[in-house]
Amino acid sequence: MKALVVYPNKELLYAASTLGGEVAALVFSEGEAEAIKGRAHKIFVTSVDARAPDAVAEAVIKTAQGYDVILLPSTKNGKTVGGIVAQRLGAEFITDVLSLKAEGNVLKAERYVFGNKAVASVEVPAPAVVSVASGRFQGEPPAVQSDVERIEVSATPVVKVLSIEEKARGAVKLEEAEIIVSVGRGFKKKEDLQMAFELAKILGGQVGCSRPIAADLKWLPEEHWVGLSGKKVKPKLYLAIGISGQPQHIAGILDSRIIAAINSDPSAPIFQNADYGVVEDLYKIVPILIKKLASVKKV
Repeated sequence: MKALVVYPNKELLYAASTLGGEVAALVFSEGEAEAIKGRAHKIFVTSVDARAPDAVAEAVIKTAQGYDVILLPSTKNGKTVGGIVAQRLGAEFITDVLSLKAEGNVLKAERYVFGNKAVASVEVPAPAVVSVASGRFQGEPPAVQSDVERIEVSATPVVKVLSIEEKARGAVKLEEAEIIVSVGRGFKKKEDLQMAFELAKILGGQVGCSRPIAADLKWLPEEHWVGLSGKKVKPKLYLAIGISGQPQHIAGILDSRIIAAINSDPSAPIFQNADYGVVEDLYKIVPILIKKLASVKKV
């Protein structure tokens, strides 16, 4: 099954290679083409603005002829482009796939449904558009001979990027963290979040948060946000402090090896999904945890 990869990275190129056919990639600069040379049979280079989904979709449609599946990352832009392309081509669009394989002219995939509480098996005929969930396809794309082709796309973007302002970011990589200390509305003040940062430092982990902390109160940047609309994580330990445990948040943490929770409300939904739970005021228990763990670390 021939695959076209858009916004290519190692994971997408590897996923495409497992389908057993020719792999092509669409990139937006000579530098990107050079970075993946030897990992795709054909590399299409276009100068459209990669940040403008409608312009990228036009480039995809121009290069998609003859390809059975179009793969994109499960990012905001990736899903937007995928939706446009699927509609224009009259193709099925499967989002956030966990696994992927081809059988004849049929593409078979698995994806989470019902807030990550179940896995659905999906079968669609080619051509199809697929967005791939991050962290699911681990492997090296095979080395191949690359043919580079430059294409021109004469499309005026409906969306025009007027300026770019960089957000303040820290060294937060929740997807790679083995321990995450996550905070929720149980914290009364932004300054109190320092307790979580101190605890995370002792444990050698990162700090995450529920939606209200990042989206509503804006106490932490969005890269800390864990959940259905935030980051999906799979640490060895996920410690939820003052988080009620709404389905949108649970959807982002179900792959965690161990989930522990601290909440003063014994009926909080988080306890239904936790391996360990402490019903207590976080302002009482977290300082005790910090003190005990710090003393153990010194020994």
